[in-house]
Amino acid sequence: MKTNKSLLSLAVACGLMSVATTANAAGFQLAEYSATGLGRAYAGEAAMADNASSQWRNPALLMQLEGTQVSVGAIYVDPNIDIEGASKAGSVPAHASDFAHDAVIPNFYLSHKYNDKFALGFALGTNYGMETDLGKDFAGANFGNEASIISKEANLNAAYQLNDAISLGGGLRVVMAEGSFGAVATKNALIPQLAGKTLKYMEGDDTAFGWQVGTLWQINDANRVGFTYKSEVDLTLEGHAKGLGFNSNHKPGSMNLALPATAELATYHQLNDKVAIHTSINWTDWSSFKELVADFPNEDSSLIKEENWKDNYRFAIGSTYQYNNKLQLRTGVAYDTSAVDEKNRTATIPETDRLWLSIGAGYQWSEQLSLDAGFTYIMAKDAKMHEERESKHISDPANFGGDFEGEVSGSIWLVGIQANYTF
Repeated sequence: MKTNKSLLSLAVACGLMSVATTANAAGFQLAEYSATGLGRAYAGEAAMADNASSQWRNPALLMQLEGTQVSVGAIYVDPNIDIEGASKAGSVPAHASDFAHDAVIPNFYLSHKYNDKFALGFALGTNYGMETDLGKDFAGANFGNEASIISKEANLNAAYQLNDAISLGGGLRVVMAEGSFGAVATKNALIPQLAGKTLKYMEGDDTAFGWQVGTLWQINDANRVGFTYKSEVDLTLEGHAKGLGFNSNHKPGSMNLALPATAELATYHQLNDKVAIHTSINWTDWSSFKELVADFPNEDSSLIKEENWKDNYRFAIGSTYQYNNKLQLRTGVAYDTSAVDEKNRTATIPETDRLWLSIGAGYQWSEQLSLDAGFTYIMAKDAKMHEERESKHISDPANFGGDFEGEVSGSIWLVGIQANYTF
C-alpha cells in the first residue's frame, strides 16, 4: 500500500498534534503530557506525584493524591526543522525550511482517592504524533512529501495500596488514530510529463485498545522508586489509497501497524526541605518496526519496506526547589537517542538524537488551586539521510525523481501551562 519507509508515519497514528518531524521523543513519540513535568524535562515522572496528571506516566501514583483532583492544560510546540540536500538525478538541490507544523497538545486528568487502599483516575492525552509538509517542489518528494498523524488517547486507571511501602496501578487505554502519507513525482522523473503527479497517497483511521501497569516503592519519606510499562497497541488503519503507484484514483485498503511498548524506571530523592532531585530512564520498543505490509481487498498483500528501526532510550535528570510555601522552581535536562540509523532515516520523518533543556515553576494560588508553567528548548542533532532505489521495478520511487541525499537540522520550542484544582 506504500512504497516508502516514510509510511511509518501512518503506522504510528497516535499523537494528538505533534512537533511533527523531529518528534519530541523518539521516532514520532510525544512526551508532552503535562506542563508540570515539562519544566523538569520529564525527569522522574514515574515517581513524581504532583497532581492528577501523574497517573498518565504511572497509575500507581494515584495513591499519592489526596481527595478529588482535576488538572487541565496545554503545551504549544514550535518546531523549526530544515533539510538541505540534492536529488542525484541531475544533482538538483533540495531544500525545505520550517516544514514541520506548529501544534497545541491539550490534556485533561481527573483523580479520586476513595480510601487509604483504593483510587481511580481518568486521563485524556496523547503519546505519539507528527505532521510534515515538504511541498510538491521538493526534489526528494518522490520518496514522500507529506505525512500526518493525529491521535487521541483515553485512560481509565485504578490503583491499590498493597502495604505501607508498595502501591500498584493499572489502566485500560483507548487509542483513536488517523493518519495520511503522500508522495509525488518530481521534475527529474524519467517521464517528465509525470512531474507533480501523485505517486501514492494514503489515509486511514482506527480505534484500538492497550493497557498499562505501574508500581511505586516508597522506600522512606524522602526516597521512592517508580516503574511503569505501557503495552503495544495494534492498529489497522482502514481508508483509501490513490496514485500511480496504486493504479487507482480511489482504492480501499489497510495496513496493520503497532505502536511500540514503552517502559520507565524513575527515582525521587528529597535532599532537604528545599531541594529534591529526580531521574528517569525510558525505553521504547521501536525495534518492533521491522517492515510495512499493505493489504487490499481481494488482492495479494505487498511488502512495502524493510524498516529495521531500533530500540531507543531516554535519560533525564531534574531538580525541584521549594522557594517558599507558594513558589516551586523546576529544571531538568534530558537526552533522547535516535530510533533510526542513517540508512533508515527519511525526509518526512528525519528522526535524530535530541538534547532537552527545561525550566518551570509551580505557584500555589490558594489552598485548592495551583498553577504550573514549563519551558523547554530541544536541540536536534544534525543528521544525514539517504533515500535510494529500492527495487528494479518500474514503480520504484527513484524512477520518479532519482535517489535523494540530505541533512536535517533544527530545534524545537515547547511552552506549557496547566491548572490543578483539589476539591
